[in-house]
Amino acid sequence: MSEFWTAVILGIVEGITEFLPVSSTGHLILATELMGYDAKRWALFNIAIQPGAILAIVVLYWRTFWEVFTGLFKWDAKAVAFTRNLLLAFFPAVVLGLAFGDAIELMLENAVIVAWALIIGGFAILVVEKYAKPQEMGGVAEISWQRSAMVGVVQCLAMIPGVSRSGATILGAMAMGVDRKTAAEFSFFLALPTLTGATVLQLYKHRAEVSADDLGLLAVGFVVSFLVAWAVVKAFLAVVTRYGFGPFAWYRIIAGTAALIWLGMR
Repeated sequence: MSEFWTAVILGIVEGITEFLPVSSTGHLILATELMGYDAKRWALFNIAIQPGAILAIVVLYWRTFWEVFTGLFKWDAKAVAFTRNLLLAFFPAVVLGLAFGDAIELMLENAVIVAWALIIGGFAILVVEKYAKPQEMGGVAEISWQRSAMVGVVQCLAMIPGVSRSGATILGAMAMGVDRKTAAEFSFFLALPTLTGATVLQLYKHRAEVSADDLGLLAVGFVVSFLVAWAVVKAFLAVVTRYGFGPFAWYRIIAGTAALIWLGMR
């Protein structure tokens, strides 16, 4: 398979999984393993195409971001609370990401960790779905600063590949009483600073490894992940509002088990 089509496939995987509670990084690692490519060679690519998925959130929620942006100039209470909550939830990832960046990178090459994280995360989702008692809220600005900070701490679990950033933040928020829709949107919005920061940091650290030939592949992955994520996010909220997160939990358990079996047979 040519590198062009590899970039297309990885872009599709990123777009589908980035905002679902199934771990985009984990799926990209497993997809790379499945296709027989060097995990280290494609690890940077997998991180660098994340802004494509992020752009889908900006496009889909541009009115929300515009209202927050203009509201900050007027010191509007909701705009200030929205911004405060995102910054509080983002801060723990900055601290741990800078402190343990090298150790995190090593885990990105381990598909076995991904498989176990998928399985354990699947059971965690089932537990939260069964016992959480979320209350209806009016949006991200209505979440308390304490809950926002705790969601940021929970998000750090996603530094383990296979855990899922969106899964950790959504289920963490629900466990603290936030309703499904608000928890999902908070996770979407929190992706902007978190994934942008991770991408910029990794590209800076590995800038010497990026050649002019890689730019074309990165562009392909970026565009594909944007288009796919745009379609997936629109459907995701409708699915979880009606069916909850149970289907994603069972998918994780089945996919993780299948991955362990496959990895053990190689």
